Amino acid sequence: MSKNVLSNFIIKQAAFFWGCLFLFGCENSQRALNEWKEKKEMVEEAKNIQSYFSQGGQLRSLLTAPVMLRYSRDTAYVEFPKTLRMVFYDSLGKEQSRLDAHYGKYMETLNKAYLRDSVVVANATGDTLWTPDLWWDQNTQRFYTDKKVRIYRKGDRIYGGLGLEAKQDLSDILIRQPTGVVNVPDSMSAQ
Repeated sequence: MSKNVLSNFIIKQAAFFWGCLFLFGCENSQRALNEWKEKKEMVEEAKNIQSYFSQGGQLRSLLTAPVMLRYSRDTAYVEFPKTLRMVFYDSLGKEQSRLDAHYGKYMETLNKAYLRDSVVVANATGDTLWTPDLWWDQNTQRFYTDKKVRIYRKGDRIYGGLGLEAKQDLSDILIRQPTGVVNVPDSMSAQ
């Protein structure tokens, strides 16, 4: 019996010891629990991006950027914090226009991009648009802004103003509040 008693005593002591470790070892602070329950933001990072976009089997645009960050939130978006270039192509695969910006943010569910910091858009005929920030709507293929704009047109004509709406190839441009001197051709002047 002494062997049984010794065995029971050792088992009880071991159970007590492990029970104490279990009770005291599993305690977490409220801060640790809050950090564990806190929603973590998922960020994917890619470098030296070169992405081709097609529609109906035809090349529509090419995006290049040194860094791309993709955030998975309620509204997923892609950010380009260190410059980007977007080249748009026509239905024949010829370059239609080109966009450069120091920063860009593309909202995937809205199909819209916000571009800022030295935004420049140039088309194949040499027309160029400069603005501090610009929105691009992928669905309508149009640019728009409410900031200052400056446009250089072929023939050394420079236009400026506040606010703009334009097709992505700069073939149709509307300046909301034009500023500066506008030259009127002789054929349109009062006789």
